[in-house]
Amino acid sequence: MRLSLAAILLLFGTIPVLAQPRVIASVVPVHAIVSAVMGNTGQPELLLQGSLSEHRAKFTPQQIAALGKADLVFIVGQGLEAKLSQLSGSDAVNGKQFVELAMAPGVARLPIREGGAWAAHDHDHGHDHGEGHDNDHDHAGSVLAFDPHVWLDPENAKAMAVAVAGKLSEADPSNAAVYAANAAAFAQSLTLLSADIAARLQPVKDRPYVVFHDAFQYFETRFGLTPAGAIADVSAQQPSARRISELRHQIDAVKAVCVFREPQYDDRLVSTVTEGTTARPGVLDPLGAQLTPGPDAYQALLKDLASGFGECLSG
Repeated sequence: MRLSLAAILLLFGTIPVLAQPRVIASVVPVHAIVSAVMGNTGQPELLLQGSLSEHRAKFTPQQIAALGKADLVFIVGQGLEAKLSQLSGSDAVNGKQFVELAMAPGVARLPIREGGAWAAHDHDHGHDHGEGHDNDHDHAGSVLAFDPHVWLDPENAKAMAVAVAGKLSEADPSNAAVYAANAAAFAQSLTLLSADIAARLQPVKDRPYVVFHDAFQYFETRFGLTPAGAIADVSAQQPSARRISELRHQIDAVKAVCVFREPQYDDRLVSTVTEGTTARPGVLDPLGAQLTPGPDAYQALLKDLASGFGECLSG
């Protein structure tokens, strides 16, 4: 009787076992997209909980060691996860290059809004604003090329999922069909959700508001909202006293309905800006601080944003 190679290897206990790739995702939205694409094949590790600012978070030696052992590390990139960008390609993580999903094919990238109500460069550079505050550049040391909060457009999330499926398939070809199918199912779910969100926000899309930091441009553009300014710029820099004064005048001038805070940051600035105005306080969370990480977290994030905008702006 002739035995197959597989049978011979089995008899001798030498059939190779293909290990699933070890995957890390930087922030909750990226983790959600990667989780949805991986499906039942495995789960990525989440590096940063949603309660931490993507611009300010630092990393423990244990986290850095985990990065060095990972097969794939998915990040937004382009200076968003500031301290993480500094580690990319360093000896601390064994020279590992991270997968920057902001640069994935099909991702629409918007320019940073500057001047006027956005005032990206009005910081007093002679002042120390406290720990964690740098200048008007990204924290990797270079000027941001575009607004890095790309995941807040669901069409971008679809493109990111396709890129994730491609990278996972390279590392784990046996599950390539699964990854592609999961990315397609994820995209279909976002098409349905986007239609629901658009209908929900239609009655309030013309009502002006101010956000804590300029993180929501992609969501606003996708759903046709009417932002009137931001307390802090796209990198969440500490605003100057002059900036605060200008925002108070801006709120009165455009009759802003709401000023939104974020759970990752101290809300005292929002209280200062809204004091004596008719603007209502609201909450928007671009990272999902209160969400349970996993494959459904991205949809939950979009739903929470829609609720935050809708409830405050509708009054």
